[in-house]
Amino acid sequence: MSTYEIKTHRSGRAYNIPHFFILNKGLNSGKPMPEPCPNCFVITTVSEESRESLYYLCLSLKLGKYFSYYLKGSVIPFICISDAKKVINEALQNNQEQQWSIKVEKLKKINAFEENLKTTTFNNFTIKNCFVEILIFLSFLRRQESITEMSH
Repeated sequence: MSTYEIKTHRSGRAYNIPHFFILNKGLNSGKPMPEPCPNCFVITTVSEESRESLYYLCLSLKLGKYFSYYLKGSVIPFICISDAKKVINEALQNNQEQQWSIKVEKLKKINAFEENLKTTTFNNFTIKNCFVEILIFLSFLRRQESITEMSH
């Protein structure tokens, strides 16, 4: 499907070819990320299209808990680079090009929907808070008016 290379990311290193990062320590090992963190692998590809396809493949493998089987360590679980590569290669072998591109498009739509939902939920929360604050303020004003009327 696509050729890729996976290496341990070195802090401060820049990449001039299509790439993304996957977390290699903790319970979220295998999680793909656009930006690096101290404990991650870098996956480089030959094209932006294959980068995107591999990114969503890793995302689906993470969500499906395929990386979890290979976690080692009792305090801070981690995944070895060879195990991560094994999981990705098996997934690539099991997916046909045409079917996978359809799945990638669906995953993109789901991600966009989730981001929109987060924004909408935040906006609704903010609107509700403002409405509650206005009600409290109006209640305060009514109390002040009634106190003023009683004193006259």
